[in-house]
Amino acid sequence: MTSMNAAPLSLVIPVFNEQDNIAPLLARVHQALSEYPAPWEILLIDDGSADATVQRITEGQAAYGNHVRLVPLARNFGQTAAMQAGIDLARGDVIATLDGDLQNDPIDIPRMVNRLIAEDLDLVAGWRKNRQDNLWLRKVPSKIANRLIRKITGVTLHDYGCSLKVFRASVIKGVRLYGEMHRFIPAWLATQTAPSRIKEEVVAHHARTAGVSKYGLSRTFRVIIDLISVYFFMRFAARPAHFFGMLGLGFGALGGLTLFYLLILKLLGENIGDRPLFMVGIMLVLISVQILTTGVLSEMLSRTYHEAQDVRSYHLRPSAGEALDAPDWKQPLESSPPTEQTVS
Repeated sequence: MTSMNAAPLSLVIPVFNEQDNIAPLLARVHQALSEYPAPWEILLIDDGSADATVQRITEGQAAYGNHVRLVPLARNFGQTAAMQAGIDLARGDVIATLDGDLQNDPIDIPRMVNRLIAEDLDLVAGWRKNRQDNLWLRKVPSKIANRLIRKITGVTLHDYGCSLKVFRASVIKGVRLYGEMHRFIPAWLATQTAPSRIKEEVVAHHARTAGVSKYGLSRTFRVIIDLISVYFFMRFAARPAHFFGMLGLGFGALGGLTLFYLLILKLLGENIGDRPLFMVGIMLVLISVQILTTGVLSEMLSRTYHEAQDVRSYHLRPSAGEALDAPDWKQPLESSPPTEQTVS
C-alpha cells in the first residue's frame, strides 16, 4: 500500500465482556497496521461489560498510546448502538468496523482500504468464505438469511453478517442505526449511495478462542422482523402511501370480487344473507378502507417530517478527493489525544 491508497483510518470495535480478547486484539491490530502510511486510531466501545473489559482497554491505552480510545457506554445498549457511537466519534475519513472476539482478522483491513480508495467505493464488506463456525447453529441459518436479504434488498453480497467492513466516512455517517440494524448496514447504505459502489472482499475468519458467543438461533427470527422494516424504508420511506395503497387495493379488489360474486348469486335468486362469504366480503372491503386511510395519514406524516426537519430526498456525493483531503487531517491523530467519553 502506498500513501496514495491510504487515508486517515478509524477502527470501530464494539466489545461486551471480552476481557480475555482485548490484549491479543490490540496486539493483532497494531501488527496488521504497523506499516499503514496514514494516521489511524482504535475506538473500543464498551457496551456495558460486567467483567474487566474496561480495565484491559485502559491497560492497552497505557501500553500503546492515546490513539487507543475507550468509549464506555452507560449500560448495555446492544451492538447496533455501540457501533453507532463509534461511528459518531470516529475521526477518520475511512471507518472500519470489526468484532472484538478475534474472529475477524485485522490483517485484511489495509487491503480493504486500498480497494475502497483505488476503486472509489463507499463500502467494502468482508465475506467469510471459509467460516469457522458451527454448521447448524451458525452457517445454515446465515446462508438462508443472506439469500433472503439479497432477494429483498437487491444488494448482492454473500455475507451480510460479517462485521468486518470498511466504509467511506462521509457516507456511513449519513446513516442512522437503530434497534438491531447493524446486520443490514449494506442495505441501509444503499439508501445513500448506488449499490454499484458496494463491493465485497474475501476475508479470513477464525474460531473463537476465548469468551462466549453473544449470538443464538433467536437472532434468525429478529433478522426476519428487521428485514421487513428494511424493505419498507428502502422502497417506501418517502412514499408510504404507495406501500399501504398496494395492500389496501389488494384487499379491496378481493372484497369487491367476493361481493360481486354474491351479487350475481342474489340476482339468480339465491339467498346470500346467511352465507359466511358475505361477511368475509364486507370485512375485506372495510380492511381495505382502513389500510388506504392509514396510507394517507402516513403520507401526511412523512411530508410533515421532511419539511419540519428539512430532510432532503437526495444526498450529494463529495467531489473527488474532498473527503480524503479534509483540512482537519494535516496533523497526526496522536497530536490531539481524545478524552474518555460516556455515551448515554
